[in-house]
Amino acid sequence: MQIALFILIVAVIFIIKALKVVPQQNSWVIERLGKFHSALLPGLNIVIPFIDRVAYKHMLKEVPLDVPSQICITKDNTQLQVDGILYFQVTDPKLASYGTSNYIMAITQLAQTTLRSAIGKMELDKTFEEREHINSAVVAALDEAAASWGVKVLRYEIKDLTPPKEILHAMQAQITAEREKRALIAASEGRKQEQINIATGEREAFIQRSEGEKQSAINRAQGEAEAIKAVAAANAQAIQQVAQAIQLAGGMEAVNFKVAEKYVEAFAHVAKEGNTLILPGNLADMGGLVATAMSIVKAQK
Repeated sequence: MQIALFILIVAVIFIIKALKVVPQQNSWVIERLGKFHSALLPGLNIVIPFIDRVAYKHMLKEVPLDVPSQICITKDNTQLQVDGILYFQVTDPKLASYGTSNYIMAITQLAQTTLRSAIGKMELDKTFEEREHINSAVVAALDEAAASWGVKVLRYEIKDLTPPKEILHAMQAQITAEREKRALIAASEGRKQEQINIATGEREAFIQRSEGEKQSAINRAQGEAEAIKAVAAANAQAIQQVAQAIQLAGGMEAVNFKVAEKYVEAFAHVAKEGNTLILPGNLADMGGLVATAMSIVKAQK
């Protein structure tokens, strides 16, 4: 009975040791008698107890790795403290187990040396502008070296670039000066544009006024011309009607009467126009004067 119980316990222990449940996004490296045998996939796996053992456990998720900050020297001999973060993923559990003794430390050290090399090729001002270039250079160098470690470097991001305080104060002063310069240039450009707008407005206003005066003068001239034409047409029509009236019966008698009437009116008002009078010698001979005027009318006819 005891032997059966012992065999049962050994069987249970054997089964427990033989069954390995690997979590999702993980891989376990199995060594059989000290030699690599296989990499267990997620799920239920069966191994030989006391012969196979789990030598390494790797997580296949993307892992963020904080790269310690370091002091880099730029091309113009300026110290720059750089802090970054690295993202990698184990793609080959076997190489990750046997390719290097510690792939995390290897990646970290290589990232730091590559970063120092990339920063050393640039001037201080360029390092702030070329972050993407620096990140790409670090990723390219790490990805090439980490291929033999079973690791895929996905990306590298610079978190912070911190120059010395003296350099930082100088940069801030330079930025302030540049902003003041741009403000002065913008103000001067604004004043220049204002003067241009005022001059343009005055010129357009002068042109509009001159055009208005020109059109007004043209309109007045046309109005006066039309008035002259209307007066001339009225006079011509009146003269034509008078000439037609003279041709009728009694026309000449009417003319005689009208001339005599105008003659009398003229001499009736002659004393009111001035102190000096010039009178014809035959003023008393009104009939002769009328006859003379009528002879002129007949001659014109």
